[in-house]
Amino acid sequence: SIQCEMVMLTGSFQVAILNIIACVGWSAANAIVGAQLLNAVNDEVPGYAGILIITFCTLFVTFCGYKFVHMYEYWSWIPTCIVFIIVLGVFAHSGDFINIPMGAGVSEMGACLSFGSTVYGFATGWTSYAADYTVYQPKTQSRRLVFFSAWLGLIIPLLFTQFLGIAIMSATEMGDGVNNKYAEGYRASVNGGLIAAVLEPLGGFGKFCLVILALSIIANNCPNIYSVGLTLQVLSRATQRVPRFIWTFLASCVSLAIGIPGYDHFETVLENFMSLIAYWLAIYSGIALVDHFVFRRGFDGYRPEDYDNPAKLPMGIAASIAFVFGIVGVVVGMSQSWWTGPIAKHAGDPASGGGDIGFELGFAFSSAVYCALRPIELRMIGR
Repeated sequence: SIQCEMVMLTGSFQVAILNIIACVGWSAANAIVGAQLLNAVNDEVPGYAGILIITFCTLFVTFCGYKFVHMYEYWSWIPTCIVFIIVLGVFAHSGDFINIPMGAGVSEMGACLSFGSTVYGFATGWTSYAADYTVYQPKTQSRRLVFFSAWLGLIIPLLFTQFLGIAIMSATEMGDGVNNKYAEGYRASVNGGLIAAVLEPLGGFGKFCLVILALSIIANNCPNIYSVGLTLQVLSRATQRVPRFIWTFLASCVSLAIGIPGYDHFETVLENFMSLIAYWLAIYSGIALVDHFVFRRGFDGYRPEDYDNPAKLPMGIAASIAFVFGIVGVVVGMSQSWWTGPIAKHAGDPASGGGDIGFELGFAFSSAVYCALRPIELRMIGR
């Protein structure tokens, strides 16, 4: 019910559409990684075949309903965690880590800000549909326990995989950076080829580990595809009449249509997509957090019984205007290959594209404007 109020708060249509795009886009990006891993196991498995395998397996799990999805997610992390620990151990034993020196200056600052935007987009992708998977918690459950369970479940694997990925990627710079197995593996199958190069000493067992990692993408994609149906039901009363499994199937088809053509352009697609996710979720989070802490003063300010009654929910005028101002903040602060905002140019070396502070400014603009306009909306409209 809190999630529904938040969606109504920020204008249900645009937020629901953006969330649908995020879910489908993440599914496509994740499926590409799984396909790369399968291609690294056997280069006769083309990219589109790997994407089909991941997508149809995800569709099967989500077709079984929430309880099955929850059970699958509850256990599937264990073999994945074991494989990542094996990857860490094998790579650490190889001694191929390269401590690339970090420079200092405007150019490096811009690069760090841009990379931070990408990481934020990856980490915050869970924000818009987290409530879909906490709604079955008992009413008496500790709020702090729910919060810290979700937070720790995100931050620990995020930091672990990010640092492991950085360490392994550094090995591609060995020697001349061209004639080594890590660079060759990356050129052949991108992420899949790079991890295959790490696990090469393990022979057949290493390939088995790659298959486990490829299948772990299913657990990544289940929340995305399952939540598409829930989000479409929030979109309008007309979409509520369509059975949820149809939306799940259609979302999977769209994910395939994005993933297969994007397989050969993964890096560009992923970097731009993750940054865009960071932008809109920063705007959404700014509005939602201000409303939660400033105006509702915590969870006691919500009325769950009104979640499906538009006449008692916020009209979203203040939030919609704040969202527009958040977009302005993103535009002036973003740094992409196709656009660099005027403020972003001063956050780094202009010759290198500046520094991306779009999500910071999007959050700041939207939260500040909403904080100013929401009291006016409450006085004039009363809800």
